[in-house]
Amino acid sequence: MRVHITNSLFAWDELQDNPSLATLRQLLAALPDAQLLADLRRFRGKGRNDYPVEILWGVLVLSVALRHVTIEACLAELARNAGLRRLIGISSLAQIPKAWNMSRFMDVLGQSPHRENLEAVFDVMVQRLGQVVPDLGAATAGDASALNARRPRDLQNRQQLEAQQQHAAEQGDEQDDQQSKIRYDIHGLPLPAGGRKEYKDDDGKVVKVVKWYGYKFHLLVDVKHEVPVAYQISSTKAGDNQVLPQLLEQAQANLPAKRIKTLAYDKACDDNGTHELLHKAKIKPLIENRSLWNGEHERRLPGHGADSPIVYDEAGTLYCYDRAPGSSDPPVRHRMAYNGHEPSRGTLKYRCPAVHEGWSCPSECVCNRGKNYGLTVRVKQEIDLRRFPPIPRATKKFERLYKGRTAVERVNARLKIFWGADDGNVTGATRFHALLGTVMVVHIGFATLLAQAPRWEGTLSHTRLNPIAKALQRKMAD
Repeated sequence: MRVHITNSLFAWDELQDNPSLATLRQLLAALPDAQLLADLRRFRGKGRNDYPVEILWGVLVLSVALRHVTIEACLAELARNAGLRRLIGISSLAQIPKAWNMSRFMDVLGQSPHRENLEAVFDVMVQRLGQVVPDLGAATAGDASALNARRPRDLQNRQQLEAQQQHAAEQGDEQDDQQSKIRYDIHGLPLPAGGRKEYKDDDGKVVKVVKWYGYKFHLLVDVKHEVPVAYQISSTKAGDNQVLPQLLEQAQANLPAKRIKTLAYDKACDDNGTHELLHKAKIKPLIENRSLWNGEHERRLPGHGADSPIVYDEAGTLYCYDRAPGSSDPPVRHRMAYNGHEPSRGTLKYRCPAVHEGWSCPSECVCNRGKNYGLTVRVKQEIDLRRFPPIPRATKKFERLYKGRTAVERVNARLKIFWGADDGNVTGATRFHALLGTVMVVHIGFATLLAQAPRWEGTLSHTRLNPIAKALQRKMAD
C-alpha cells in the first residue's frame, strides 16, 4: 500500500476494495493477537484439533477484511484461492473449516475471557497510535447508532431466548426503570431487542421514526483523523448518557494522560451527570442543549437583584436589557460579549456588548458607570454545569468545534456500510459481539497500515517512511 504525500496521515480514501495478498499479510502481522490465540488454545484443551484456532481466527479476520457478506462467501473464496489459504496457514482443501465450525468458534470468541482479549487487541492498537501520533484523541466526538441483528428463526431459538431472559430476571438484573427493560443472556451480554428513535424538527414535532431489532453501537472517535479510540455495545434500551462513562474510561486508558481536550456529542448526553463527569476529567464538553424549560425563555442570573439587566436563556447565553429612560417598550435585549473562560476562578467572563463591539447604548452610563472597560459579569460554572460549559454554546468556537461531530458519523458509515457491521446476518449475542469486535480490530488494523504506509516524496523519487510510520514500526516490533 502506497499513499501520496499530499494525503492525510489516515487516508481513508486509499482503502482498497479488494486488498492484495501483501496488504492482508501486513494486516495479519499488525494484529497483537498472541494472548487471544493462547487463551483460545488453552480453552480447547487436548481434544480434536482438526481446525486450529489460528485458522478459524484467520478466516474471521479475512471475511471482514475482504468485505464478504457472509462467512460462507469467505470459505468459498478460500476453496478457490490457494494463495489466500497459505496466508492463514491452510495447506490443503481439507483444512478449510465448515460454516458450523465458524459459528461455534464465534460463540466461544464472544464469551469471557476471549471477548475481553478481543477488545484488548483493539485497545493495544489504539494505544500504539496514540503514542506515536501526538494529536490523536485531543478533539473527540461521540455518537450512538443502530445495528441490526437477526431474529431467532425457529421455535427452539425463541424458547431459548425466553429462558435466557427468565434467567436474567432471576439473577436480579433489574435495577431501575430504565435498566429493567434490558435483558441479559447467561454470559452477561445484553440480548438483542427492538429499538426506536424519533427525529423532531425545531418545533418538537416528530418528522421521522426509525425502528430496528438489534443493538446500539457507541463510538468515540478522533475528530481530525477519524480514528475510533473506544467503542461499546449496549442494548437498545440503554441511554447514551448511561454508556458514556464506560466509553470515556476506555478512551482515557487507550490514550496518553490528559490527551482528550474536547468531547462533542448530541443532546442525548446533555444531562448533569455527563457534564459533571467531563468537568472532573477537565474535558471541555461540546454538547447540544436539550429544551426542558417548557416555554420559559429566560431566567435572572443568580446573585443579581430585580433591578439587574442581566438574564440568561436555556442554552446559557447571557443577555442584558436596555432599560434607559425613554427606551423602547418592551426593552431591547442584547447578547453580552463573551470574553473567555477563567479556569482558576471557575468562571466565564462577559463584557458590555456596546463597549466591546464599539457601538452606542442608551444604558451605557447606567450600566458601565464611567468604566472604560465597561460592565463585567463573571458567571460561576458551578451554578449549572450544563448551561455554563467552558466553551459557551453561543460562540463561533463552539459552532466550529461542534461541526467536528460529523467525523463520528463518517466512521459509523465506514463500519456499517464498508465493513458490513450492520448486515444483520448474525444470530445470538456472543456471535454478534465476536463479529463486531473483529470488525473493530480490522478497522483499526487498516488505520495502522495507513499510518505506516510509505509516502511519495516527489514525482521521480522513491517512497520513504515518515517519522510517525517509523515510530509505529518500532512500537509494533516491541
